[in-house]
Amino acid sequence: MANQFDLIVIGGGPGGYVAAIRASQLGLKTAVVERENLGGICLNWGCIPTKALLKSAEVFEYLNHASDYGFSVQNIGVDFPGVITRSRNVADGMSKGVQFLFRKNKIEHIKGTAKLTPDKKVEVTDPNGAKSYFTAPNVIIATGGRARQLPGFECDDRLIIEYRRALTLPHQPKSMLVMGSGAIGSEFAYFYNALGTKVTLVEYLDRILPLEDAEVSKTMQKLFQNKGIDVRPSSKVVSVKKNANSVTATIESGGKTTELEADILLSAVGVVANIENIGLESLGIQVENGKIKTDDYYATNVPGFYAIGDCTKGPALAHVASAEGIICVEKIAGHHPQPMDYNNIPNCTYCQPEVASVGYTEEQAKAQGYEVSIGKFPFSASGKASAAGKKDGFIKLIIDKKYGEVLGAHMVGAGVTDMIAEIVVARKLETTVREIVHSVHPHPTMSEAVMEAAAAAVGEVIHL
Repeated sequence: MANQFDLIVIGGGPGGYVAAIRASQLGLKTAVVERENLGGICLNWGCIPTKALLKSAEVFEYLNHASDYGFSVQNIGVDFPGVITRSRNVADGMSKGVQFLFRKNKIEHIKGTAKLTPDKKVEVTDPNGAKSYFTAPNVIIATGGRARQLPGFECDDRLIIEYRRALTLPHQPKSMLVMGSGAIGSEFAYFYNALGTKVTLVEYLDRILPLEDAEVSKTMQKLFQNKGIDVRPSSKVVSVKKNANSVTATIESGGKTTELEADILLSAVGVVANIENIGLESLGIQVENGKIKTDDYYATNVPGFYAIGDCTKGPALAHVASAEGIICVEKIAGHHPQPMDYNNIPNCTYCQPEVASVGYTEEQAKAQGYEVSIGKFPFSASGKASAAGKKDGFIKLIIDKKYGEVLGAHMVGAGVTDMIAEIVVARKLETTVREIVHSVHPHPTMSEAVMEAAAAAVGEVIHL
């Protein structure tokens, strides 16, 4: 039957499309309902295009420091529309790659907006407004999230913007106020600052990147300030006034208020789940704190209906959504996957230097009752980092003194978003700190700093 499937996935982002591909591999006839381009926010408006922008910023920084590497480069300029165009082309290419994977795995892409009906069908309204109905014994809701908008700071895509517009501005602003210093806010602050925009980064909490280890936050604040970013922790944008071609923001800090004018205000204050108007109420699917409630295998309270990704309680990260999708589908197919270990999820911020972490921070480990030893190795002592001109940052390992367990890792430096995977695998395998010390790392590499940090934790570091 043309409109009957074994599995229907609502949403074609990194949770939905990965779940669909795994389902097809397991022999399930699968369809994905997606109203925009396949790949979702991640491929089209998040992870991939932002990394393309950040690479352009990094190249521009290299050019501006060409003399450090023995070159003379004159008249360096920014082709801002060209930078944006490259980013969009990268995103388009990746989305087309997902289309190819759908054809390869015989997955049907149903283009339109989905809604669950009381009789447990999936109603799809296509771009022309026509409605069709599809059925499946299993439905995965993977509708993702969107930028949170605070009252009084609603986005107009001109003076007050969110990340989607920040990816496609027609002209580079001379000044920008970034509200929120999580991964999104910090990445855009770095990007625009690197290209010459005067950036002010405002954070309500007492440090930027507030989910990271306190030492990481302190280091990144100093490095951002050295780059010329005006960093304001423990501050709040209390109001904003729109002018003809700029905004005037009132910022409160330490009981005092100041006014700041900027061409654009970028709101980066988190995400909210896309769960409105998709029919959850008609089926009685439970929602808790604005997210769909599920069990460890992503089943909702209504048999046959599941939810993964940003619309559930887990971290709003693409790799989390993908892993959840695979676990969910394997459970549906009768396999026996392990539940997700949410304390072993890597977090990455792709500014320069990069930030990466996994597991407990030092404060969290102590709060859990662990007696810890800290192993730290600065990249200033790394031969590869010196040769590359990338000496900022460090590797910090949090170790349980009793058993040698790696409780957490916190990294600042070039390439650390790739290096963090070593610790994720080590923690998954319950590797001890001494096993890392005695695992020979190649020299010279940035990654040998992990071995040195492990050695520092047990008092055996060589190059410090």
